[in-house]
Order: sequence, then C-alpha cells, then structure tokens
Amino acid sequence: MLGTKEEIRIEQAVVHILDSSLGMPVLSDNALDLGSDFADFLKTHIFRIDGSDEVRSCTFEEDSAVYALVQEWKPEDFLETSRKLAQELYTIMSQNIDIPPADLLAVEYTVEKHRYLALLKMNYKTYYTHLTNADPWGNNNEIIKQKAILPGETQKLSEAALLDLGAPQYVRVLEKKYEVNGVKTNYFSKLFLHCAGSLSSKSKLAIVNKAVAEVQKKYFHESEQFEVRMETKSILNEELTSQGGFQVPQVVDKIFKDHPQMKEEVKEKLEKYHLEEASVEPQNPATTKKFTTQHLLTDTGIELKIPMEEYNNKDRIEFITNPDGTISVLIKNVGSIESR
Repeated sequence: MLGTKEEIRIEQAVVHILDSSLGMPVLSDNALDLGSDFADFLKTHIFRIDGSDEVRSCTFEEDSAVYALVQEWKPEDFLETSRKLAQELYTIMSQNIDIPPADLLAVEYTVEKHRYLALLKMNYKTYYTHLTNADPWGNNNEIIKQKAILPGETQKLSEAALLDLGAPQYVRVLEKKYEVNGVKTNYFSKLFLHCAGSLSSKSKLAIVNKAVAEVQKKYFHESEQFEVRMETKSILNEELTSQGGFQVPQVVDKIFKDHPQMKEEVKEKLEKYHLEEASVEPQNPATTKKFTTQHLLTDTGIELKIPMEEYNNKDRIEFITNPDGTISVLIKNVGSIESR
C-alpha cells in the first residue's frame, strides 16, 4: 500500500472513448499531455484505489486476452496495446446495455522505479452546466444537461484494475456488478480481465460481522441482543485498533467463548465463503469507522452515539435491566453537557 500519492510517477497515459451509444469505440492515436494538474488527477485516483478495502487481489486465468497483452508489455507499444485493451472492453460493453458508457484511461506509472499499469474505467456522470449563445441582440445564457462528465478527484471509480508489470499474472481489481444476460455479474473481472481471486477486505469484514449477528439473533432474546451486539462490536474494534485486523478463528472464539454451539454455527456460515480460517486486514480507516462508536436507537426515538472508549469505561455508562423488562441507560460523571 502506498504511503502518499507523491510516490507515484506518471509515465504515460491515454484515453479511449467507450460510449456504446455511438456504435463503435473512439480509440486515441496519441498519448495525453501530462500537465501537473492532470497528472495529479491521475495520481489521486490511483492512490485512492490502491488504498481501498474494496479492492480484490486476483490472478489471471491462462486464457485471458488481457493477460496475454500484459505479458508482452513494452513501453514503446503503450498506445497500440491500450487500444487492444479498450477494444476488448468495448466489445463486452456493446453486448450488454446495462454496463454504463465510459472513458477508459490507461496509465503507465512507476513507484520507486517499479512499473505498473492502471486501467481506470471512468463512467459518465450527468450534470447541468451553462451555455452562452451570442447573437446581435446580446448573450443568451442557458442551462444544459451534460451527459459525459468524468468523475472528479473526490469521487470513487466503480471499475478499475492495477497491474504490476513485473508480476503480470497478478491484478488488483475494483468493480461493481451489472446485469449480463439478466444476471448481476462482476463483468469487469469475469468477462474482461478473466481473473479470479479472494474477497476484498471490506467484504470479508461485512460477512464475518453478518454471520455473527445472524447466530446471535437466533439464540439470544430480543431484549438481550443489543448488549450482545455492543460487546461484539467492542471486541472487533479492539482487534482492529490494536492489531490492525484479526484472524477469524481467534475473534470468533472471543465472541462465543461460552457458547460452543453458536461458535460452530458461525464457522459453518463462514465455510460457504472459505473464511473460517481467514485473516481480515482492512487498511482504510473509513472501513472500520463504524466499529469505533456504539450507535443505539430506542423504541421511543432516542438516539445515542457512544465512543467506544466511553463504552468500555464502566465508570461512565451503565445499562440497567429493570424488573418490568425495560432498560435504563445511566450516564455517569459527565463534566458538562452541550446542546447542538
């Protein structure tokens, strides 16, 4: 994972227009002019993808046309190879109308003299902008809808690939499912790249959390579930904060230390995803942010957000189950209260 985007040096880049409504791709014969602002735009997107927990690490299949092209990669053939890659993607897009039109940016870049290739599919955004028509009677300003705006620096891409040209069999993929023959499909990896690999860190974390929650919901009474889920969240947060991740078997043992049957059921659920012995190591703080706060909502509409360090400090907050089954929340030793 890159430390800063300044480690990235853009060597060359080209854009190919893949608008399926045109009936054919518009492939460029020339590389882009790499001004400082545009180079920074490319670096920002590459850096964001490199640090995303939604990225999957994959391996090319032997029959992949993209793999064949990347194996023979030569900087001097950059334009011609990028055109072949764009044509390969456009063929798939033209056969499946639910895949959104886009510009494909192929970017060759280096990090500490190590060479990489980024394939950035920039799906079009629709925005309103102004247009001025001048005539002898003055300027006529209008508002028009522009349908082919590229994602800005602050917007995440839906589909992209980062390839290590020194180890071309491996590729890191960011993608979104679209309908192919009536079925939601990861077309970018399956049909275009022809690669397969592990789940992303974000998906692994979500699956483990969901499996645990489903088993707890099955075995614990409704009135007990909020405390059980809070304690689970605390355990996950502790592992993520102190270790930077967790080994699935160990964290399941901690959560269900007194409930062997529940532990086995969680393991069975995780086996479907081959995660029962996996490690989960998210890199992006945005992925783990929700585990840093206990977020509670009562049936009376009261909402509580409790920082995890306050939840773990039993001198500050206490949950009391009353004889009639209702729950009281006691917040203690507060120095001041502010209304917002």
